[in-house]
Order: sequence, then C-alpha cells, then structure tokens
Amino acid sequence: MPTPSPSTSPPPSRLWRDRSFRRLWAGQTASQFGEHTAVVVLPLVAVVTLGAEAGQLGALRAASQAPMLLLSLLVGAWVDRWRTRTVMVAADAGRAVVLGAVAVAAFTGRLDLVSLAVAAVVVGTLSVFFDVAYQASAVRLVARDELVRANSALEGSRSAAQTGGPALGGVLVSLLSAPVAVASGAVFFAVSFLSVRGIRRTESVPRRAPGGSGVWSRVRDGWRFVVGDAALRAVCVASAAFQFAFSAATTVYLLFLPRDLSLSGAGVGLVLAAVGPGALVGSVLAARLPRRFGYGRVLVTAAVVGDGVWLCVPALHGSPAVTVPVLCGVGLVFGAGGQLVNVMVMAVRQTLTPDGMQARVAATVTCVGMGATPLGSLLGGLLAEVWGTRPALAVAAVGMLVSPVVMAVSPLGRLGRALPPGSGGSGGGE
Repeated sequence: MPTPSPSTSPPPSRLWRDRSFRRLWAGQTASQFGEHTAVVVLPLVAVVTLGAEAGQLGALRAASQAPMLLLSLLVGAWVDRWRTRTVMVAADAGRAVVLGAVAVAAFTGRLDLVSLAVAAVVVGTLSVFFDVAYQASAVRLVARDELVRANSALEGSRSAAQTGGPALGGVLVSLLSAPVAVASGAVFFAVSFLSVRGIRRTESVPRRAPGGSGVWSRVRDGWRFVVGDAALRAVCVASAAFQFAFSAATTVYLLFLPRDLSLSGAGVGLVLAAVGPGALVGSVLAARLPRRFGYGRVLVTAAVVGDGVWLCVPALHGSPAVTVPVLCGVGLVFGAGGQLVNVMVMAVRQTLTPDGMQARVAATVTCVGMGATPLGSLLGGLLAEVWGTRPALAVAAVGMLVSPVVMAVSPLGRLGRALPPGSGGSGGGE
C-alpha cells in the first residue's frame, strides 16, 4: 500500500466533506483533550491539594500508565474484531463517569491518594481502548489515498491536546479549584461521546474465519508481524527508549517547575502550552520536509533537535520572568520535533501493516513503547528523591537522546523520499 504521490493525492476538501471522518476527528480531539487534561490534573491535584511527595507522585503516574503495558496487546486483539465506534463510545462514557466521581469527592473533601490512584488506573485503562480503537477506525473509515492526510489531522489534534490539555489543567487547578479541573476532563469525554456516537457509516470489520483463532493467538500474530519487520522493530525500540526517559523527565519536571523555579499553576500551564504551537509547526512541516529531504533524514534530525533541547532545562535559574520565556522556547522546539516524528512514524507503521492487523500492530507498538512509561515515572520519582530534581532531570534528558540513535542505525534512518511498499490488503485475519 504505497503512499500516494503528491500528484495523485485527493484535494483537501474531499476528506473534510466526509461526515463520518469529521465526527471521528471531533470526537478524537475532545477525547485527547480530556485524556491529557487528566494526565496532568490528577498529579497536580496530588501535589498541590494532597501534598504528595516525589515517590508518591511517581507511583501515581505509574499506576495511570500501567494499563498501557499490561493491556495494550489484549486490547488490540479485541478491537480488531469489534466495531471501533462501540469501543470508543463505551470508553468515553466510562471516563466521564469516573472523573465526575473524582470531582465530587474532591468537592466534598473526601478525595485521597488511594482513590485518586484507582481513578487514574480506570481512566488509563479506558484510554488504551479508545486510543487503539480510533487508530483502527481511521483505517476502516478513510480511503487509503486519504490516510496520510487523515493521520495528519488526527495526530495534529493529539499533539495539540498533549499540550493544550495540560495547560488548561494547570490553569484550572491554579485559578479555580481541583474539582473544577477534574470535571473539565469529564466534560471533554462527554463531548467525545456525543460526537463519536453520531458516526453512521457501517465499518468494514475484518471477517472472522470459521473456527477463528483465540485472543492469545491473535496477540501472538500481531507480535510476530511487528518483530518480523525491521522498521517496525525499530519503531518499538525507539519509542520505548523515548517514552521511558520522557516519562521520568516529566515526573521530575512537574516537581521542578513549581518547587525549584517557583512557578504558579498558571505559569506551569503556560510553559506546558508552549509545545502546542510547536506541534502545529511540526504538522505543517511533516507534509513537506520528507518529500524534499527524505523520511529518514528528517525523522532523525527532528528527534535529535526536539529531544536534545531538554538538556538546557536543568541549568535554568532565576525568576519566572527569565525562566518562563526560555521554557516556552524549549516547548516550541520540542513540540515541532515531536510532531514531525509522530506523523512520520505513524505513516510508516500504517503503510507497512495490512488492514486486518492495524489494531494489533498499533497495540503492540503502544505496549512496547508506552508500556515503558510506568517504569520511567517510578525512576523519575526515585531519582528526584535521592539526587534532587536538577540531577534527575539532567539524566532523563540525556536518556531521551537514545531514541534518535536507535532510529539513525535502523532502517528508519535510511528511508528515502517515499515510504516503502506495504503489505496491503486485509491480511492478518483469523
């Protein structure tokens, strides 16, 4: 399934005239904002409201991320057999209810770290279902020659939410209250529920063969497909290296900003929000640079620059008037580089994967990559307690540079101006 050349790509208006895709995109955007608001709001509530220490914060973040490691493979095998609309609607409803319950507990003063951790695990579990499902849904709803453009839109929303959500959460925790901040996530999930529920197109669910294989056999098939492809193996290893180090860095960063640099909740939100404009720049560049310079060269360069800029963060001192502009600059560069990498890696993965294995391959990559984040969060909290935030942040920043090294020495670094031909078809069914 080769990526269409510019001369054969459909006009932009064709995709956006598709009502089903518009509803998927709107729902995915709202869901991502809810998810990434909760990712920062719950730890900030733990630190600011419940007085959590570094180790406790690392444990809380690890609990919320554990479902990616423990459940992604199973979820991928299930979603390949289900209608993705049903999965996404159920996940949205469940997350809205859970965050609504946390908001009520916070409002009544009954919230504690244990209940916060339980809620984080449930929200994290349902997020795995939604995230695997929307990636498979795009392949089922969108024509192959529009898939790169659809992914660019979906990845743009996800990247914007990764920064806009935390920024909104930080502002709400600072200016309003913890219950309002938590409730904002529930509102986003409710909006996503309504949007995705309105998708009316019948999905082309991969056909099950008579006496089809069991769930573990399908998980094994997805795993073997990824392991058997050198480019997909590199995606997994590079993603795991990055997510492990970045999760450690983020845990320390959430302590470093308010405690070492004395930033308010609004200041933390502003710094986190700076990645958003950078991601928008990255989305634009992702549609142009690979065709001019080659996917491999752009991929490795974007990762080196985007990840390497974190090395200057531990050295920052001074008042917010000095540190906030510098941190915003770091966020802009990191956002642009990260978005370039995200869009190109997803295009590679979906191009190489047959229709009937899209969810399983997505889940396998998620399990290996994002599954490393709980361990990173625990390590970040531990290093911050033992060494202090600045040394811990420096170590994590150096660790982030392992990912571009892996890409540079793998087939990903040798990709040219066009993606390699993929498996095509709907293979990989039971």
